[in-house]
Amino acid sequence: MISVPSLPRTIATGFGLGLLPYAPGTWGSALALPLAWIAAPAGMAVSLLGAALLTVLGTWSVACALADSAVADPPEIVIDEVCAQWLVLALLPRQPLAYILGFAAFRVVDVVKPWPAGWVDRHVPGALGVMADDLLAAPYAVAGTWLLLWAIGR
Repeated sequence: MISVPSLPRTIATGFGLGLLPYAPGTWGSALALPLAWIAAPAGMAVSLLGAALLTVLGTWSVACALADSAVADPPEIVIDEVCAQWLVLALLPRQPLAYILGFAAFRVVDVVKPWPAGWVDRHVPGALGVMADDLLAAPYAVAGTWLLLWAIGR
């Protein structure tokens, strides 16, 4: 019999992207690119609202997925990357270069986890911890991207 994944697990894994064998967080971040691009013409407020609503939905889905897991932050859960990456992109100009730089900057800070993201990653359990560390890394990516855009005159 074929097992049909539950809705919360489907959302938590970024519609299955987190199940890809290499770099699941990067695939999750990539899912945010078209979502943010589509929302951007409606304005920053709509983009931020979309990221916020997905964060609420994502936190619920992560809580459900963690209930079935013995791992504190399974790598296949990537909705946290989707939400944080969307937040980064919502605060950047809708330009391909800005999105590419924002994507790269977020991937770097998601791995490095500057304070307080790293502290939250190590000390806050459950769905809140899974989601919050990435969301707290997002402002670093936004600032870094704007700095890069300024440095190259864009």
